[in-house]
Amino acid sequence: MNTHRAGDAQKRILRRLKIARGHLDKVIRMAEEQEYCINIIHQNQAVQSALREVDTLLLDNHLKTCVVENIKKGDVKTSISELIEVFKRAKK
Repeated sequence: MNTHRAGDAQKRILRRLKIARGHLDKVIRMAEEQEYCINIIHQNQAVQSALREVDTLLLDNHLKTCVVENIKKGDVKTSISELIEVFKRAKK
């Protein structure tokens, strides 16, 4: 499937992913250097937060583009199925 992300959305998503990567690199260094566990957990939580923000940005974009397109084409079932699957996976 093709993606439909405006330049601004694409930039924001990539920026958040790079932030997450930076935080993850820090977690790895901290673990390698055997830093205090709680400090590593805090840094790891920053990774998770950045990735959740990416998910939010992607979902927002998906709803505004792909879902709207599918509804206009009369293909509501596809969008609903995709979204339900996303939320099912999030519970695991």
